[in-house]
Amino acid sequence: MVKSNLNEEMKFQPRIDNQLWADFVDASEREEYCSYWLTLQCSILANVVQGIVVLAEEGAKSYSPSAIWPEIGGDPERLTEISERVLEEKSGMLVELDHVGADSDSIRTYGLAYPIMAGEEFYGLVALEAVAETEDHLKYTMEQLQWGTSWIEVMLRREKEERAKNSFERLKASVDLLADVFSKKSYVSACMSFVTELTAYLECDRVSLGFIKNKKIRVESVSHSSRVSDNMNLIQAIIKAMDEAVTQRKEVYYPATRYDRQIVRDHEQLSRKHGSEYILSIPFYDDDRYYSVITLERSKKRPFNKDDAMYCSSVASLILPVLEIMRQKERSIVHVAMDGCKNQLKKIVGHQYAGRKLLILFLIILVVFFSVKTGDYKISANTVLEGDVKRVIVAPFEGYIKDSYVRAGDYVAQDEKLCVMDDREYRLERLNWISKIAQYQKQYQEAQAKHERAETNIIKAQLDQANARLELTESQLKKTLLTAPFKGLVLSGDLSQRLGGAAGKGEILFEIAPLDQYRIILEVDERRITDVLVGQQGMMILSALPGEKIAFTVDKITPITLAKEGLNYFRVEARLSTGEDRLRPGMEGVGKIYVGRRNLFSIWTRNMREWFKLKIWEYWS
Repeated sequence: MVKSNLNEEMKFQPRIDNQLWADFVDASEREEYCSYWLTLQCSILANVVQGIVVLAEEGAKSYSPSAIWPEIGGDPERLTEISERVLEEKSGMLVELDHVGADSDSIRTYGLAYPIMAGEEFYGLVALEAVAETEDHLKYTMEQLQWGTSWIEVMLRREKEERAKNSFERLKASVDLLADVFSKKSYVSACMSFVTELTAYLECDRVSLGFIKNKKIRVESVSHSSRVSDNMNLIQAIIKAMDEAVTQRKEVYYPATRYDRQIVRDHEQLSRKHGSEYILSIPFYDDDRYYSVITLERSKKRPFNKDDAMYCSSVASLILPVLEIMRQKERSIVHVAMDGCKNQLKKIVGHQYAGRKLLILFLIILVVFFSVKTGDYKISANTVLEGDVKRVIVAPFEGYIKDSYVRAGDYVAQDEKLCVMDDREYRLERLNWISKIAQYQKQYQEAQAKHERAETNIIKAQLDQANARLELTESQLKKTLLTAPFKGLVLSGDLSQRLGGAAGKGEILFEIAPLDQYRIILEVDERRITDVLVGQQGMMILSALPGEKIAFTVDKITPITLAKEGLNYFRVEARLSTGEDRLRPGMEGVGKIYVGRRNLFSIWTRNMREWFKLKIWEYWS
């Protein structure tokens, strides 16, 4: 029985070509490894009709066939359903397929699929189509498939370790290169340091760094070369090779392998004329454009591979933005302004930024409209309402305040009492002079009776003097009562807190203004005073009466300026066109003087235009 089973197993184990094993052992790329492995697996299992290996693409979650056996003549679509079920359930599966060929009750066709796992991570699957006469044959095929997937698992783990190792090396190299670039003081020296260090890390003979501007490539730096000239044959050849990579929008390897569908004509010219056996050009894309290219060259028997490209891409992706920042900082103000204008122009005329285009169109329409539209040109100015006449009531003499009847804010009628000065001293003085006059009159009569002519004249003179002093005293008594000279409003003065207090001669006690006579004071900016003329009309709105417009007429332009908040203002006087009972002196507001009809654009841009004229005059005239 044992011998019979052994014979059955040997039936499904044909002899394997040693060259196939050697190719499988030497395979380095994933596709080659999987292709040789699947060929070996299907060769070992003679009952296998066809097979397929499906693996996840590197850096993506999608799956695609990595190997198919046989390469010609198979029908992989028969394994599609079972492959999709394994991808979904991530477990081994066996299903019966429709048999193709001669009818046989003992031989059936099956689909076998087994997931490829590395630890807990799912990478793909292997699916086979096999024929089997018995359940033992089918079981043996499934076991061999399960054991065989271990080879692919080993490959995946090896790739994972290699990627981790390469990632660490790239990170370390990137940090070292970044530190070296930051240590340079200028953009040119930083570029030279970058390509030189990259040459050493990747063991290249020459590394060239180019930047793309205005769709033209400029070689910024070449390793171990202190001077780069666009006229050099080497530089021209490098630029053509770089442009070839940018045109194809992918990495370009030279010499190209049979799997690569690339145009390498310019790379071939660079290799043939300047002795580089292997060349790799890598374009870099950012911000919707290709902005840089790196070309690496080697003359040794060591071609560039994907690891070299990934290494260079990782390092350059970190260093190139730093170099760009350094270049931007070293540009002149003129270049900065030109680049800014170009960027804005591209956004305006380009195929994107529709909102910006609509905004520019709207602004153009506004400018055109307001360039032909006219409007009222008015000059705004702060206004203060003053009485046309302001009477000052002062103390007629030095004395004391006896009583006060009004204070600031009170309305007074003509001849209404304002205050009374203390008159006791003047009353006593009046009695004194009255008694002296009576005494002088008696003495005068006695001298006349005695016919003393000289004595009579002396007494007559003394009597006249006493009468004059009496009149003066009575005049002072009349002045102790201060009255309103006209009907009006008391603007200032409050003696209720000074009763009994002294007041000096000429001291201002009250200020009174009439209620029916006003003048408007406008503070006009000196930049607009030339537009103001006597007789111009205007409107005023007071803070106390915001809902009413009060008309006025310019009456006088005074050549007196007032410095206020860093500007100079002229004092312009105006008179009210109509009376208003609610107006009071001291009210403030805003007035506008109507000048005439002018272009709206010129009105709104006048300040800016005048400022530019002054600056041009200051610096250029």
